Amino acid sequence: MLSLKLAFKNLIGAGLKTWLNVLVLSISFVIIIFFNGMMDGWDKQAQTDTIAWEIGQGQLWEKDYDPYDPYALIDAHAPIPSDLKSQITAKEVLPVLIVQASIYPQGRMQNIQLKSIPADQEILELPTQALKTEALNTPAIIGKRMAEATKLKVGDQVLLRWRDKNGTFDAREISIVEVFNANVPSIDNGQVWVSQASLAEMTGLQNEATLLVTGKNYEPIKDANWVFKDHDFLLADLTAIIQSKKGSASIMYLMLLGIALLAIFDTQVFSIFRRQKEIGTYIALGMTRSQVVKLFTIEGGAHSLLAALLGAVYGIPLFFYLTKVGIPIPESSQNAGVPMSSEIIPTYGAGLIFGTLLLVVVAATIVSYMPARKIARMNPTEALKGKIQ
Repeated sequence: MLSLKLAFKNLIGAGLKTWLNVLVLSISFVIIIFFNGMMDGWDKQAQTDTIAWEIGQGQLWEKDYDPYDPYALIDAHAPIPSDLKSQITAKEVLPVLIVQASIYPQGRMQNIQLKSIPADQEILELPTQALKTEALNTPAIIGKRMAEATKLKVGDQVLLRWRDKNGTFDAREISIVEVFNANVPSIDNGQVWVSQASLAEMTGLQNEATLLVTGKNYEPIKDANWVFKDHDFLLADLTAIIQSKKGSASIMYLMLLGIALLAIFDTQVFSIFRRQKEIGTYIALGMTRSQVVKLFTIEGGAHSLLAALLGAVYGIPLFFYLTKVGIPIPESSQNAGVPMSSEIIPTYGAGLIFGTLLLVVVAATIVSYMPARKIARMNPTEALKGKIQ
């Protein structure tokens, strides 16, 4: 306790030099929390949106279905298991049939995935109720990104071509009855949604699906044609992307932290050189060399505690404000192919804050100890004379 009091007294006595080091270190402390909180908020928000709009509480995939293999999509469908009929009726399981197709907006051909979904489903946020609209042609819904790419809007009609179960090409016009705005591009880009009844009639694939989205009360079944995919699997790509973003962002704040630690190291070296008589006096008064080393280590490490206090003064109001209004994201970034809202609400958990504090305190203490080791090799007599041994 005496060493801690003496260390803080010496720091305060150093004046502006101490507060400059503390300011730089506090900025590093706040930036580390800011970026990690933003990434954690993005991760949480992206997972929540993906679950709500696309994957539900999990999915059953037809055994040949591979979302990254367009050639396998032709045969990636199977009859819906009879054991699931009651759960589908109770709206706890949502069948989705996917076929390859083409549309011709403004005379241009664009390959798409044509997906069916029950109009009265309640598992996903997709506005499927619009598919009940009585349109002149087959009603369809598309996402905002798809609408921008094809220049289609509500009320437009567009020619659709597809293959039925026998491989025969067929075509008809569909009517765009809804353009939805979702933060999840994987249900939007290059996709057109129609009702389950419409696609079954168009392809002849009655009572078949490519995947089954499950709800909260889904009861598992065993069927060789269907493989269950949980959240860990379905969100793995998203988690990997966000973790890679965290890694690249860490380079910036680690560089800033390194600058602050270098300043502390330089201050400690200069302090030991300038305060040799003081060090000799401590030893002459009965303090052991290890105690003096401990004193100077605490003194350097105390910069991190002062930095945490200073960072809290302006960091807490800043973080509180950001959790209320969010961090605006440019519209161009929302087209990057990953779930991202127009604003990210950062998440600042206790683990993040205390983990960052521990990192800064440990790093500052280690950097302070390195030059302080020289004290153990000092000759007290020479130190009292102000001479380096």
